[in-house]
Amino acid sequence: MPRLVSKLPTYRRHKASGQAVVTLCGVDHYLGPYGSKPSRVLYDRLVAEWLASGRSRPSNADASALTIVELAARYWEFAVGYYQKDGRSTGVTPGIKATLRYLNDWYGREPADQFGPLRLKALRDRMIADGHSRNYINDHVGRIKRMFKWAVSEELVTESTYHALAVVEGLKRGRTTARETARVLPIDDAIVQQTLTFLPETVADMVRLQRLTGMRPAEVCLLRPCDLDRSRPVWIYRPESHKTEHHGRDRWVFVGPQGQELLDRYLDRDPDSRCFQPRDSEARRRLAAHAARVTPPNQGDAPGANRAPRPKRSPGSTYHVASYRRAIHRACDKAGVARWSPNRLRHAAATEVRAKFGLEAAQVVLGHAGADVTQIYAERDLAKGLEVAAKIG
Repeated sequence: MPRLVSKLPTYRRHKASGQAVVTLCGVDHYLGPYGSKPSRVLYDRLVAEWLASGRSRPSNADASALTIVELAARYWEFAVGYYQKDGRSTGVTPGIKATLRYLNDWYGREPADQFGPLRLKALRDRMIADGHSRNYINDHVGRIKRMFKWAVSEELVTESTYHALAVVEGLKRGRTTARETARVLPIDDAIVQQTLTFLPETVADMVRLQRLTGMRPAEVCLLRPCDLDRSRPVWIYRPESHKTEHHGRDRWVFVGPQGQELLDRYLDRDPDSRCFQPRDSEARRRLAAHAARVTPPNQGDAPGANRAPRPKRSPGSTYHVASYRRAIHRACDKAGVARWSPNRLRHAAATEVRAKFGLEAAQVVLGHAGADVTQIYAERDLAKGLEVAAKIG
């Protein structure tokens, strides 16, 4: 005979949403921000009703009345598993988390099926009042619509709920009080040269290669010897992973004579390892520090004697876009120039290619061709890309 349990359901924290939750009769009830007084009051009320009904669901309870916070928690669990590449969450998930935080703060306890266009616009107006940019707000609104579209596919809300939200248009330039962000402009080569002086040698070569080829920051970080086709006068780099691969598109990066000369000293390694590695950069830094040492060899610490035997963080084998960007920002601060991000190198390369070879050539070099390109068109692109890289890369 099973043992009778008198313990009350636990008030606990839902990690994905930060909400307090209690489970009654197998159904999760979200209570509001964890630890807040309103969530405690709601917990007491629900548990009291549950006890009054004989530890069973009240007969008037509506199991289908999914709240916004419950829908957001389910969507977050889906998004964390879906938006992944190479075992890591992509840059999409932080944006979704920020969107859900806004949604939960205002409408978390409301039924999801009652969230309509007017409430979406009210939430949008709050973002404007908070000082966010027009593009940022439109991104948030788009994520909310995608969440409800997903909810329809999971039969969590009615189809009419999503269709009603879909008619809300994005904010348009000049027709809203939301602020505009500055355009991302090409970085001036003179500023790049000033920054290079203060960059580690490895990162400086990454910057030079990206400026020559117009590749994305992630693509220069992921470059491996085995990804390079060196059978032609112009090398072709096919990244193992790239931004648009989920659309079934190929990506070619054309590396001309200057880029080849730069890459040569990074190719004598395991073909499956990254060409540009933080641990190589750290090793060069230590060698330079040792060469500049003024303490006699027979005095002071022996080289390497003052290092932690098990450091909490060791230089890794791969640069990530964030660490690549931070290295550039630190160099900018030392150089006394305004901080710039590596994606502006791509803009600079695009501007140069377009000026010298036309718009179509720029689209080819940057990988902006449509997903439905025919094989004949791809061959023409390949020839044009080889021509451009041979002359300027």
